[in-house]
Amino acid sequence: MDVIKTQQISPRPIEKVIVHPLVLLSIVDNYNRVAKDTRKRVIGVLLGTSFKGTVDVTNSYAVPFEEDEKDPSIWFLDHNYHESMFSMFKRINAKEHVVGWYSTGPKLRENDLDIHRLFHNYVPNPVLVIIDVQPKELGIPTKAYYDVEEVKENATQKSQKVFVHVPSEIAAHEVEEIAVKHLLRDVKDTTISTLATEVTGKLTALKGLDARLREIRGYLDLVIDEKLPLNHEILYHLQLN
Repeated sequence: MDVIKTQQISPRPIEKVIVHPLVLLSIVDNYNRVAKDTRKRVIGVLLGTSFKGTVDVTNSYAVPFEEDEKDPSIWFLDHNYHESMFSMFKRINAKEHVVGWYSTGPKLRENDLDIHRLFHNYVPNPVLVIIDVQPKELGIPTKAYYDVEEVKENATQKSQKVFVHVPSEIAAHEVEEIAVKHLLRDVKDTTISTLATEVTGKLTALKGLDARLREIRGYLDLVIDEKLPLNHEILYHLQLN
């Protein structure tokens, strides 16, 4: 399915989607248990918060889902199961709301807009996050979308819903980082998906990069304020890096 880039109308534009590591771990675990070595995908509900264009995905759960491989228009998602699960989750954390749904794709499918339409019953502007549970390249294993009404230039043509890509990133609270490290500490099974390991590695690397950039900024500020002399050798190495 193509993501169309034309004139669009969106009541609440989404600017960014943040996915937490424990959400990824939960999705990968469920995929490995029910869909590994098959052509099936796993679908579930995303919980979290939405504020000023940023959707923060902090929790999730899978829902029973079936689809006809030959006819994409035939599919079943157990919304009764979803409503029952959400009721239980809400008792645990009332701050978390339905923010959208996820699919292990690994890319957009023909019936995704129809499924997305169902989630409009639970949230005004749901997001779809596609999780690549078997990434073949390094990078963030998530792609996020929301739908907008595509405006046709020809007034005789009906408007239609299309997916629009929105930037996504992986972020974690300190307690989540500790939990992920504990979960992965004793993992010896090499058949387990490397997604969680990659996410943890990227978080560690980004924290190290942030610390290094802060150190560089501190040095440059001191040079600008003439509290330290200008060192051309240091600036040369900074430009190389």
